Amino acid sequence: MFRTLASVLLCCFFLEASFWVHFSYGDLTTCSGIVPMTERGDKISITDFGGVGDGQTLNTIAFRKAIYRIQHLRRRGGTLLFVPSGVYLTGSFNLTSHMTLYLARGAVIKATQDTSNWPLIAPLPSYGRGRERPGGRYMSFIHGDGLEDVVITGENGTIDGQGDIWWSMWRQRTLQFTRPSLVELVNSRGMVISNVIFRNSPFWNIHPVYCSDVVIRYVTIVAPPDSPNTDGIDPDSSSNVCIEDSFISTGDDLVAVKSGWDEYGIAYGRPSSYITVRRVTGSTPFAGVAVGSETSGGVENVLAENINLYNSGVGVHIKTNIGRGGVIKNITVSELFMENVRTGIKVAGDTGDHPDNNFNPNALPYVKDLTLKNIWGVNVQRAGWMHGIENATFTGICLSNVTLQGTTGPRPPSWNCNAIRGAAIEVSPRPCAELASVEQSGSCASHS
Repeated sequence: MFRTLASVLLCCFFLEASFWVHFSYGDLTTCSGIVPMTERGDKISITDFGGVGDGQTLNTIAFRKAIYRIQHLRRRGGTLLFVPSGVYLTGSFNLTSHMTLYLARGAVIKATQDTSNWPLIAPLPSYGRGRERPGGRYMSFIHGDGLEDVVITGENGTIDGQGDIWWSMWRQRTLQFTRPSLVELVNSRGMVISNVIFRNSPFWNIHPVYCSDVVIRYVTIVAPPDSPNTDGIDPDSSSNVCIEDSFISTGDDLVAVKSGWDEYGIAYGRPSSYITVRRVTGSTPFAGVAVGSETSGGVENVLAENINLYNSGVGVHIKTNIGRGGVIKNITVSELFMENVRTGIKVAGDTGDHPDNNFNPNALPYVKDLTLKNIWGVNVQRAGWMHGIENATFTGICLSNVTLQGTTGPRPPSWNCNAIRGAAIEVSPRPCAELASVEQSGSCASHS
């Protein structure tokens, strides 16, 4: 029987107060208090700078002028840039510190489809090159680097990347550089994104990288299921990230925690840590909750709970590869419901490509302490696929109270395991022998 979002609002995981700050409003637990919303005393409108919301006028100069004014006048408490109802066509632009970009109801900030003059920026140092193509990469549609105290919010206005032209170039293999994300925040802290609709990103939708103290809440992210690499939210080498109360339906992973790519990520050495994903609903041909596959800086202390997935490829996907290095540890997924999913749980040590031929095949990732509990699935074709890496067995895996029902037929969904060790309590269908290891029984000690 389908479990509605309302039925899974009650959370049961207590966070370490010194790192994962959480607050409770009635029965609703939230981590959003790590970044308080800021009331701006100074308010301006994009129309004050020549903005025209007719869907045809190019407003790039208007946005850049408005943000230049915010940056250089430095009003105490920052400035709110108001975007009234209308369709504002624009090229990419940079945000600045101490500002709120506020989209009124009916406001649409729409990316131009003229890609010929799209700005290029340097590759991220933890990736060494563009994710898709060597060299630089196209700047995100809305971009920020080295910022603090930035808010993107409103009355459910829309940021539309008009990504179909970029998807066509990807399919036709005519891309010169890596496609732009819809929103990318780099080396920034104290960021809030809420109450906005993100539509048709050219590439990844929301990408906080090298950031700390980030709240993403009450957002809707949509793209066609066949749109390539349109990940919903990708925290990347970032810490203290709170993702809550959102709907995501895209062509790739809904939430994917990353931390750099092979030798470049190892050298940069910045992990993703203390990531909370809570009360997210959605569908995707790929994974609902993912770690990787770019995990070379390490990923630790991730909590995903109260997740509802339907018509999806994989429920939970922990993915890495040889050459990645890094440590993936202390990952907890709890209170997850899935319906019409190909594979319920996937843990794979052979996933993802390499930036070049200079990766070290002896740089093996280490995966340990994965807890997957209170998970229920119906119409699941395959219960689980868990394949670690020879000489780097994935350990400390705990499955507790997991029920994955198959489609109608003579055989239940099956498990396939190799190079893993762990334990299982109340798991149906019966898990593989590697999850019944005596020496690993402590993996589930706190859940028995």
